[in-house]
Amino acid sequence: MLRDWRDDTINFLRHDAPKIVFVLIGTYVLMRMLRAIPRKSADLHLRKLPPGVSVQQFRTVTSVITSVGVFVLLFVAALEILSLLGLNLGPMLASAGIAGLAIGFGAQTLVHDFINGFFILLENQYDIGDTVRIAGVKGTVERMSLRMTVLRDEDGTVHLVPNSAVQIVSNTTRDWAQLALRVTVAYGEPSDKIVKLLQEIGNEVRHDPAFAEDIVSDIQVPGIDRVGNGEAEYLILIKTRPNKQYAVSRDLRRRIKECFEKNKIQAAGPGRIYVMDQNAGKAV
Repeated sequence: MLRDWRDDTINFLRHDAPKIVFVLIGTYVLMRMLRAIPRKSADLHLRKLPPGVSVQQFRTVTSVITSVGVFVLLFVAALEILSLLGLNLGPMLASAGIAGLAIGFGAQTLVHDFINGFFILLENQYDIGDTVRIAGVKGTVERMSLRMTVLRDEDGTVHLVPNSAVQIVSNTTRDWAQLALRVTVAYGEPSDKIVKLLQEIGNEVRHDPAFAEDIVSDIQVPGIDRVGNGEAEYLILIKTRPNKQYAVSRDLRRRIKECFEKNKIQAAGPGRIYVMDQNAGKAV
């Protein structure tokens, strides 16, 4: 018995042990290479990516890919080592499959979170700092991961949204934002005069050094958008850089009020001039 044990040990050390060492060394080298590739590619791409958000998106995606690759390498290496040790992998794989199936049924939502989060990052659906509407809530993205997205709304409330709940993304700060203002005055005011005044105000704001970089195109005054109840409503369209529309609209409202007072434009109601924000539904 001792002789058989010694022969088996010698045979193992002579034939199987070197193979196990080779598998361990090969796995270690491949893991180091796999982890080095994202770092090297990140160094090459960081110069071309915008600072902050896009860098995080790139690093998150590469981190996920690296983690999956490392898991696959470790799993394959473990199977190779167990087979070299003479263990029967059939029952073990069957048990692992049953256990994995049970865990999968119990963690469907979590898996859905990670899959959805991966594609949100991969497709760059929104970035940190964007104002978005997802899962019935609207706010600014403060943090995002494969598991969830953290939003903060206008009154400071923090919303934690699981990525599995993100079905439709409405991003209001991607590339440019458009603001639609509706100016309501008395029906009897000359239309050409009102349009001309609004165009002059728009040109002033467009060429104001304080807003020149925030407005991406000329401010448009298409004309009358609605007539009724003794009043006429004029439409103004302004395209700005993301999140810059609020400051531009406030200054535009102020200038409209001062201009109408100076030119004695009759209000739509008793002592009132309406400047409506189409999106927010507010009047000034």
